[in-house]
Amino acid sequence: MAHDLTNPKGQDLKELSLMSSEKTAALAASASAVAANAGAIGERLGRAAMDEGAIALRAAAQLAEARSPAEAATAQFRYALGWWGRAASQAATLNTELMRAQAEAIAPIHKTATANAKRLRGKR
Repeated sequence: MAHDLTNPKGQDLKELSLMSSEKTAALAASASAVAANAGAIGERLGRAAMDEGAIALRAAAQLAEARSPAEAATAQFRYALGWWGRAASQAATLNTELMRAQAEAIAPIHKTATANAKRLRGKR
């Protein structure tokens, strides 16, 4: 595209128009994939935050009901240990979701660029 735009004698206006519309469609599909994934990730993280709040309330109740410092320490330890496990799981899940979102966002751009390159090779 850059070569044709800077070379008035060699411009292929039909190809430039096709490439522009293809790139626009690919970017729109990419943006759609990003939006869909961001919404799904945000929804899951919101549910996880609400769940964690409920777990923290239960842990606070257990601490309040403890009959001795040892029972309170045990309740606190259980909550902390559980939190670390949940946090690690959430981080792994988020990483997987973000990698999938990235792949889905780049796929339409890659597909369009690859098809364009093949078409241009055939014209030379």
